Amino acid sequence: MWMYLGLLAALFLGLHNLCKKHAVQGNEVFPVLLGTVSSGFLFVATFYVLSVFYPDYALEHGYEFQDIAFKTHGFIFIKSCLMAGSWVLAYQALKHLPITIVTPIRSAGPFFTFIGAILIYKESPNVYQWIGFFLIIFSVILYSRIGKKEGINFKRNKWIFAIIGATFLGASSGLYDKFLIQNLNLNPQTLQFWFCLYTILILLVILTITWFPYAEKRKAFKFRWSIIAVGILLQAADYFYFKALQDPDALIMLLSAIKRSQIIIAVVIGGLIFKEKNKRQKLIPLVGIMIGVFLILYSTN
Repeated sequence: MWMYLGLLAALFLGLHNLCKKHAVQGNEVFPVLLGTVSSGFLFVATFYVLSVFYPDYALEHGYEFQDIAFKTHGFIFIKSCLMAGSWVLAYQALKHLPITIVTPIRSAGPFFTFIGAILIYKESPNVYQWIGFFLIIFSVILYSRIGKKEGINFKRNKWIFAIIGATFLGASSGLYDKFLIQNLNLNPQTLQFWFCLYTILILLVILTITWFPYAEKRKAFKFRWSIIAVGILLQAADYFYFKALQDPDALIMLLSAIKRSQIIIAVVIGGLIFKEKNKRQKLIPLVGIMIGVFLILYSTN
C-alpha cells in the first residue's frame, strides 16, 4: 500500500513542478516561494480550524491534529530549516535553468537518500536496487551533456551548483522525515501544519533582508494563479508521502526513488508546454531513469 501512496505523491509532485516553473518565470523568486508555502499552509490550516471546532468529525475522518511537546517543535523546526534552504536554492535554479535540466538533477536525490538509508536506518538494498540507483545517476550525467547544447556548462554555471545543493538538502530532509514520522509518531497533518508555519517565519526573515527593503524588487513581483496551485499540490504530495512513511514496512530509499517518477510529467509535458529544446534527446536518459526506478520499485529482498 505504501508504494501506491508514493506513486500518488509523485503524481502531485509532477503537477507541482509544472506550476512552479510557471510561477517563477520572469518573477521574483523569494516572494513566489513565500506565496507557495503560505497558500499550502492556509490549505492545511483550514483542516486545523475544522478540527478545533469539530474534533469528533476530524477524528472520524482521519485528520485530527496532535498536541506535541516543545522538544518536538524543535525537531520540526530543523526540518523547516533544511527545506527552506533547499527551496531557496531550487527556486533560484529553476528560474535560470530549463525544467528538463533541473528535474533530472533533482532525480539524483534518491541516491543521497539511498546512502543515508543504508548508513542511518540500516536498510538493505539488493543487487537490482544497486543497479537501479546507479542507472539513475548515469542518466543524470547524460542530461549534463545535453545541457551543454543549451549553453549550460555544468562546471561553471552557478545555478547547477544551486540545484545540486538543493537536491542534497532535500534528500537530507527526506531521511529526517522517517525519523519524524516513525520515531516521533507524528501524523502527516500535524507535521505539515507546523512545518509550513516555521518555514514561513524563516522565509519572512530572508525576505526582510533581500526583498522588502527594495521597492524595485517589490514592483517586479507578479502574482499568478500558479503560486496558489504550487502550495496546494505540494501539500497533497506531502500528505500521501507522509502517509506512506507511517507504514513500518516502508523503505525510505524506495519511496524516494518512486517519487522520481514525477519526471515523466516534468520532461514530457513540461517540455511541450514551455517549448524547451532537445526534448527527444532528453527522452533517452529519461528512459534510463525510469528503468532505474522500475528496478527499485519491483525488486524484492
